[in-house]
Amino acid sequence: MRHTGPWLRAAEGAMLLGPDGVPAPTVFAEMSALAASTGAVNLGQGFPDEDGPVEVLDAAVRAIRDGVNQYPPGRGTPDLRLAIAEHQRHWYGLEVDPDQEVLVTAGATEALAATLLALVEPGDEVVTFEPFYDAYGALIRLAGATHVTVPLTAPDFLPDESTLRAAFSDRTRAVLVNTPHNPTGRVLPTEVLRVVVELAERHDAVIITDEVYEHLTFETEHAPHVPHVPIATLPGARERTVTVSSAGKTFSTTGWKIGWLTAPPALVTAITTVKQYLTFVNGAPFQPAVAAGLRLPDTVFAGIAADLAAKHAVLAAGLTAAGFGVHRPDGGYFVIADTAPLGYEDARAFCLELPHLAGVVGVPVSAFVRPDHAAGYRSLVRFAFCKKRSVLEDAASRLATLSRA
Repeated sequence: MRHTGPWLRAAEGAMLLGPDGVPAPTVFAEMSALAASTGAVNLGQGFPDEDGPVEVLDAAVRAIRDGVNQYPPGRGTPDLRLAIAEHQRHWYGLEVDPDQEVLVTAGATEALAATLLALVEPGDEVVTFEPFYDAYGALIRLAGATHVTVPLTAPDFLPDESTLRAAFSDRTRAVLVNTPHNPTGRVLPTEVLRVVVELAERHDAVIITDEVYEHLTFETEHAPHVPHVPIATLPGARERTVTVSSAGKTFSTTGWKIGWLTAPPALVTAITTVKQYLTFVNGAPFQPAVAAGLRLPDTVFAGIAADLAAKHAVLAAGLTAAGFGVHRPDGGYFVIADTAPLGYEDARAFCLELPHLAGVVGVPVSAFVRPDHAAGYRSLVRFAFCKKRSVLEDAASRLATLSRA
């Protein structure tokens, strides 16, 4: 007899099961396996291949040696919660109570999971932009809610206001906003965020933000710097917003899985009630290390973003020289390239061929959208540039062979 519990139904909703009910590999696993089997440069998965600030790494080593290796407090260590509150005040002018309005989580994904499971009921609707981080669909389904999407279409990857307004209804319980956005790299402008706040107020919806790339915004050759504006800073948003972020992307410590959320006390209490039955606690020696990282000088954060901008420039130049159409991001780890100028209308088929054609792996953007919406993204590929400069230079050199094919 086939089991249809909530986890399995969530997996089905996220297209993780094959027709025989057996778990199918995600496109990320599929492309990584292809990279391994062909010796291709893997620009499919979004994690760095070099370490972050030495101050952060050294703090973790000290914590381990000092015996910080047992369960931390359920809401996170007091000093990390204080550092998160200080961070929100320093960067955004947000006053956050570290004891009542901060929760440390096992990465941003757990923060999102606990928030959705705590605040969303079966039959509710959750609005997100599309393309979307693949966990969103599964988590919304796991909560028993209906996933409503608003497309971000090329070339600017901004929502149509009338479509955004039409996505909200009396059943809308939450809107999940990811900015800077994965996979497009777009920083949503303040005017879009203001519409989100207006609609959330009108429909009494919770705003959940995914801001893991908050410090990774930068200027490119053809686009000025667009700063990240947390939605919680806008009028009317603070009392209904759960702000989610993490250390992994900023400090190149994705394996540590230290995330957090800030929200009004009642929301944090409700989310904590769920979170304690997920991981309970995690990452004891990494919590003081992240606290140290959040207190680093502004120049360190600027240097991290500048380094990422330089890496983007290397890969974007290689993609342009190879004949792709390149969409310039405002920030994040990824650049979107269009395969249509190369004569490929199906990016998934192209990604399966690319390791053999040029020794590089990317991921089709259609992996981040619903199957019935994939046509609008059919020729787009996401490439990660959060890699060593030498790796990106190698990838650019390999991609150049496409222009000579």
